[in-house]
Order: sequence, then C-alpha cells, then structure tokens
Amino acid sequence: MISCALNKTQCICPFSEPLFKTLGEWEKLYFNHARLNEQSGAGITRDYINDLGQKLYVKLSEVIQSKLGAIREEECINYAYDFVLNKTYAGYSPEITTIYGQLKSILGVEIHPAPDEWDRGYNVDFFIKVKDKYIGLQIKPAGYAYIPQIVNELEFQKKTHQKFTEKYGGKVFYIISVKQDKKKVIHNPEVIDEIKKEIGRLQITSKCL
Repeated sequence: MISCALNKTQCICPFSEPLFKTLGEWEKLYFNHARLNEQSGAGITRDYINDLGQKLYVKLSEVIQSKLGAIREEECINYAYDFVLNKTYAGYSPEITTIYGQLKSILGVEIHPAPDEWDRGYNVDFFIKVKDKYIGLQIKPAGYAYIPQIVNELEFQKKTHQKFTEKYGGKVFYIISVKQDKKKVIHNPEVIDEIKKEIGRLQITSKCL
C-alpha cells in the first residue's frame, strides 16, 4: 500500500516559505526535492509513483477481486498521484484563500482571481474592479523578499506592476502573509489603508471622466 511518508515533511523537505502558487509548480518542486528518506537520499520519481499504483492494483485486484472485479490499473495509478501530489498541495495552498477572505471582509468589496494572462504578464494574483479601473493584488509569504533567488524576480515584478498600472489605472499592492497561532494573517496591515485610498482615488477619477 502507499506509504503516508510520501506526503510528510521529512520526505518532502520542510520549506520554511512556499515557493509556488499552482499545483504544476508544486509538482515540479516535489519531484526536484522529495526524497524517500534522509538515509538513502533517493529521489521520488514518476516511475516510483507508477510502481506504487501498480502494486496497489495487484493488491486490490487479487485480494478482493470478487468485490472489486471492475477495478482498473489506471484508477489506482491516478489515486497514487492524487495522494502524493494533490493532497500535499492542498495542505500548503490555504495561504492565498485565507488572506483573500480576510481582505474581502475588511475592504467590503468584491475581490476576483486574476486571469492567467494577468498572473503571467503582470504578476497579479487577484484584482479589485473600481468602475472601469482595476487594482492588482499579489499575495506573498513573509520572508519572500529575502530569499536570494527571488531578489531579481522582485525587480522584474516592479516593472510588470508598472505596466499593469499604465494599462488598467490602479496600483498593484503586495499582501504579505504570516502564520500566527496556526492561522495565516496579514503581516503588513498598513497596506489595507493604502488599498482603500487607491479605491477612493479611482472612484473620484472615474467620476471626473
């Protein structure tokens, strides 16, 4: 059967800060860093997960064949992937949705997930629509700016955020999250007032047009 160790931190590597936003990014990170155990250091591969699914299929189809005669090998392999990748991703992903919910409640406005082209082109996770203008929001974990490989990315993001403002009228704000009492909270609450001011500015600007 599938070992639960494959989705434990000692197997995955305890990342202090999530470096991904999508399941695809998490899958890539998982296969690059996950190890079977600290002693062997052997990496976990797609072939290894396929093998787990095949072993599960044999176990189920032979041991309880009379009750599950219709079971297929493909279903077992899909289950193995779901258990190892999707379940671990689900454990890390609440960060954005939690902060998103807090922002929506505090600001009292609708906050929408950004379309894929905005995420890729402008580095915007969510947006607020104000008349015919848009405010961009990007949620990052505390300490994000201090990860060495992220420094150059931040400079690039500033440029993409400027392009967003030039095209859609509103600024892009970073929302920094931090874990407090096992819950994600907004680490830079001062940004709330800045967003409120930007909403007010855009409302006035729109009336004058």
